[in-house]
Amino acid sequence: MTERLSNTANSYVGAAKQTVGETLGYPGLAADGAAQKSQADNAQKIADAKTNAEGFGNTIHGEAQKTVGSMTNDPVMETEGKANVAKGDLQRKV
Repeated sequence: MTERLSNTANSYVGAAKQTVGETLGYPGLAADGAAQKSQADNAQKIADAKTNAEGFGNTIHGEAQKTVGSMTNDPVMETEGKANVAKGDLQRKV
């Protein structure tokens, strides 16, 4: 989650630098700000994709655990499966 917060902060700082540079007539500052914002936004998209993929993996693993736990009458495994499905669903929604 720290990476996501860092990306968001860098995006806002970059946008602010770009706005200040454009407003005050400093093209170098505006360009640096635009580059910083763009880099942070791209890093955020990569972090989102990674989290989504991890969530999908946890959901699939959890479904398998639930099924095996149910078939083998193992309530602990079935409960762990439900927890992993919930974890995966949450990761994909963040």
